Amino acid sequence: MSLHLPNGRWVVWLSFLVAMLFQIMPLPEGVAAWRPDWLLLVMTYWAMALPHRYNILTAWILGLLLDILLGAALGIRSLGMSIVIYGVVLHFQRLRNFPMWQQALLIAAEVGIYQLVVFWLQFVVDGAQFDLNLLFPAISSLFIWPWVFWILRRVRRQYKVR
Repeated sequence: MSLHLPNGRWVVWLSFLVAMLFQIMPLPEGVAAWRPDWLLLVMTYWAMALPHRYNILTAWILGLLLDILLGAALGIRSLGMSIVIYGVVLHFQRLRNFPMWQQALLIAAEVGIYQLVVFWLQFVVDGAQFDLNLLFPAISSLFIWPWVFWILRRVRRQYKVR
């Protein structure tokens, strides 16, 4: 088998699909504000694990699909995800070597930056109002990241994704 054949690409795209479903899944009103940004977490994992394959272009495409699914102005989440994933891809070797608690803190900051970029773009386009609930996904992502990392790492090793 050639080293250039993509192994497990379907697994990665299936994980993106599941994350997108989690992202749009209806939740009760009190819990919806705390929903982690599933698609960004999964995209971050794959950008750290395989930055040569899943990078800014993938983030842009997934953000565009999420904009379509949510009925938002096209390009808002694409730009936000692209900016954040650029930082991940730029420093992926450093991020991989951090202990899990430091990774979780950086992921929370990344989700916070993503939420603020999306808010800023929505403010420019629609005149959205700032609400502190905007940063709740960053807090929930802080606690979800170790689980997402562990599950996706097991999936990557089991299906030999490279």
